Amino acid sequence: MKLFDDLVEGYRRFRAGAWSSQRTRWEELAGGQRPQVMVIACSDSRVDPSQVFDVDPGEIFVVRNVAALVPPFETTPGHHGVSAALEFAVQFLKVQEIVVMGHGRCGGCQAALTQSMHGEEPGRGGFIADWIDMLDDARERVVAQHGTQGDAAERAMEQEGVKVSLANLRTFPCVQELERKGRLRLRGAFFAISDGMLHLLDEETGRFAPVA
Repeated sequence: MKLFDDLVEGYRRFRAGAWSSQRTRWEELAGGQRPQVMVIACSDSRVDPSQVFDVDPGEIFVVRNVAALVPPFETTPGHHGVSAALEFAVQFLKVQEIVVMGHGRCGGCQAALTQSMHGEEPGRGGFIADWIDMLDDARERVVAQHGTQGDAAERAMEQEGVKVSLANLRTFPCVQELERKGRLRLRGAFFAISDGMLHLLDEETGRFAPVA
């Protein structure tokens, strides 16, 4: 297991290697960032978008949270972390594409499917339960077809989660306008940890297909 001292050793290797070899790139980034793509992904330690897409620093603007979820547009008082990041990416960085990337063996989606944290208090699973209740409607569709157990049910839940986030993205007025004008494109993706395959969503058919 990586403890902080191990991470510091990794930093030393980074300074001696990747940072030194890309010194010019880092100097450019010191002046600002201009990513063209925003990636919304899960916080799961096994799924790092920078690794999956093999990108250099500054190429993608990443937001990670439990189950790669985007809440619907709302203006009620509160701390809207994902919405703030989305607003920054779209309105100020002016990204051209937003990718929602779900993944296999997602604990958040599994909890949504089994409702294992339903009714728990905050600090004991309640925060997670409140967050993943965004998947409740999708869960009903999955359960009706696959039940609540097994690989097929879990994968269906994980992929439905991507569709939920895409639908919620389209509730934001700024996203609606830019997509309508052809200045912003939304994409759904799914990364299977077990075999390392990336699948892309065809929104017309609702199906995910592996990248050739």
